[in-house]
Amino acid sequence: MEAETSSSFDFSNYLTEARTRVEEALNASLGPEKPEHLREAMRYSLLAGGKRLRPILCLAACELAGGDSDQALPAAVALEMIHTMSLIHDDLPAMDNDDLRRGRPTNHKVYGEAVAILAGDALLTRAFEMVSLRSVGVPTERLLKVVGELSLVAGAPGLVGGQVVDLECEGKQVDLETLEFIHLHKTGALLKACVICGAVIGGAQEDLLDALRIYARGIGLAFQIIDDILDVTASSEVLGKTAGKDLIADKTTYPKLLGLEESRRKADLLVKEAKEVLIPWESNAAPLLALADYITNRDR
Repeated sequence: MEAETSSSFDFSNYLTEARTRVEEALNASLGPEKPEHLREAMRYSLLAGGKRLRPILCLAACELAGGDSDQALPAAVALEMIHTMSLIHDDLPAMDNDDLRRGRPTNHKVYGEAVAILAGDALLTRAFEMVSLRSVGVPTERLLKVVGELSLVAGAPGLVGGQVVDLECEGKQVDLETLEFIHLHKTGALLKACVICGAVIGGAQEDLLDALRIYARGIGLAFQIIDDILDVTASSEVLGKTAGKDLIADKTTYPKLLGLEESRRKADLLVKEAKEVLIPWESNAAPLLALADYITNRDR
């Protein structure tokens, strides 16, 4: 379901064009390097489709800051590489043990666990190459800040820390504070990095960066709440991944703690608050505002 937008902004067209740009950049990011088996495993997951919301958020934030989004494309690709790495590793038997991702067998089911782990590692390190060696025309001090953001999101303060706590909490009673910690690190940290990296490349001032951090926190939590809702209301065919796996793993989710109706209300409130902080930049924020609505209105 597409987000509702004003008549002056064609969000559907924006989304289509941005996805096309991202897909082309992703396809060009992995060359003919060897070993070919590793390259195939990297491409298998990186080019498997998906919403591409993370790189699109990066491009939109760069545009809001007044920058040239072409300069943010390498960082957008890097962020999608980190996201893809996290999916490959999360699906492993030692983690969430899933067989389906984006409508296809997970990476380790096709290439084996060892190659899947190494493909994730290769994508993670390629992400830093994309920013540091392939970004053209971006001031060095901005790229250094982006590298710092990527380091934080990919490590213990971000994805890794969130995954560890998530695994430790399986089969246990978890309160709302712990659940939000998990999701602000596993999901929210990367969404925040997407927005901040794009804005930094675009030359954003501190007041805009502060507002975007609040915006990103809101949409990050809302995104995960909707994921939790869809896990119990949508089919595997619609989701492109195994439905009901949180229930099977006995994980605490927002619907489990709050119920479906209250979870939906919380997601809507988070998006409303996220959009409100961008009011001072509203004239140029249409893509980010529409993307916030899209997160709560999606069906997969």
